Amino acid sequence: MVKKIGIGIVLVLIVAQFFQPTRTVEPTKAEFDFLAREKPPVATANLIKTACYDCHSNETRYPWYANISPVSWWLNNHIVEGRKELNFSLWATYSAEKADHKLEECEEKIREKSMPLQSYTWTHSEARLSEDQRRELANYFLSLR
Repeated sequence: MVKKIGIGIVLVLIVAQFFQPTRTVEPTKAEFDFLAREKPPVATANLIKTACYDCHSNETRYPWYANISPVSWWLNNHIVEGRKELNFSLWATYSAEKADHKLEECEEKIREKSMPLQSYTWTHSEARLSEDQRRELANYFLSLR
């Protein structure tokens, strides 16, 4: 019985590979992008790009494991939800009120250590922020308000 269940699971995983989510790497207009508009210091821009842009912009870099179901579905959901919450590639399209609220959320989530997600930093060590980097980012977002 255990052998049949194991074979069934393997078959489901194999079939799942044929059903991949749609990857949405949309064209980006530089004039709408957060980094182009706000022109942060180079070190701060690098932190934002490294820790935020994969999920919160149209410039997602998909890793190799994004091709393996069911991980691909889980990952795609994070990206879709991340962009829905904040998309740095569309920064200039936000109203002043919405942009201010997003800056407030960025500052708060960085300070509270809820961003970047721990599940992201497990596989992207470059996105693990030190306390100094967190303070730098949080203060930068606060300074724009």
